[in-house]
Amino acid sequence: MEENNIWIIGAGGMAREYIKVLKAMDKRFSVIGRGEESASECEKETGVSVFRGGIDKNKSIQIPEYAIVAVNPLNLASVSKRLLEIGVKKLLIEKPGGMSQCEMKELSLLAKEKKADVYVAYNRRCYASVLKAQELIKEDGGVTSFNFEFTEWGHVISQYNFPSGELEEWFLANSTHVVDLAFYLGGIPNMICSFCEGSLPWHSKASKYAGAGKTTKGVLFSYKANWESAGRWSLEVLTKKRKLIFEPLERLKVQEKGTVSIVDYNIDDKLDKEFKPGLFYQTRLFFDDDKTILIDIEKQAQMANLYAIMDKGGVFSSEDGWNTYHEV
Repeated sequence: MEENNIWIIGAGGMAREYIKVLKAMDKRFSVIGRGEESASECEKETGVSVFRGGIDKNKSIQIPEYAIVAVNPLNLASVSKRLLEIGVKKLLIEKPGGMSQCEMKELSLLAKEKKADVYVAYNRRCYASVLKAQELIKEDGGVTSFNFEFTEWGHVISQYNFPSGELEEWFLANSTHVVDLAFYLGGIPNMICSFCEGSLPWHSKASKYAGAGKTTKGVLFSYKANWESAGRWSLEVLTKKRKLIFEPLERLKVQEKGTVSIVDYNIDDKLDKEFKPGLFYQTRLFFDDDKTILIDIEKQAQMANLYAIMDKGGVFSSEDGWNTYHEV
């Protein structure tokens, strides 16, 4: 890889986190933003120059092999499509990769047409806590069950100036950080029963969630969330020997079988403290073209159907071709 063969698209908070990582990796890269305000703030914070005006106004810059897309979720798919159209072959797109299954499917088909590799950046897969947990799960012979919570702090979210389109799809745009991690560690569902109730002024679909199911390996799971009450993101993964607890997700706690004590497990999380957790390792995997940890856009498009069911309630089974939806 040529050292100057990287673009970061966007100049907001996430783009600045990637800038920090690439500088630490001693990579040469270009940052392309759109608005003047975010570009100026990015330059002031990072010391890196930002090209204004978006992709099309900066095509005179050498087209890179690699691009990291860190724009508003509503623009992820359109920006990524444009990058593929002008010849970029490797993309790392911030989650969720698109704001609908249709957007993700179209992006997946275009990536195939252009023979490009497109990955979705669920950085929690790369937490030190998760990497250590995977070692313990393998040591114990696999996952036997798991449960998770994706409660969002609705009273806080409503105070921020997020676009209405992003808020209405908040489950997909934000909560899937937890859901993706749970299914990454515990297995992909082939059956799920989901219930939803309530609503919020900024999220009409639901405010309370509950559900359960079974993975392709026969592992049972359950989940819950109440955006109107107290709670937080959390995940518990059980093996035959112990319970692995992520609460918060950056930390790993362990309860051994036959005990009631819960203890912090020692992990090497130096990189997660120096950079946004998971981001350094995730970015390195992207440059290594890792296909074992990172999720590609084709698989994400498939998962989007499942996410849609979880966000509105229903029964979902892969035996029906992953296309059948039944009201609960």
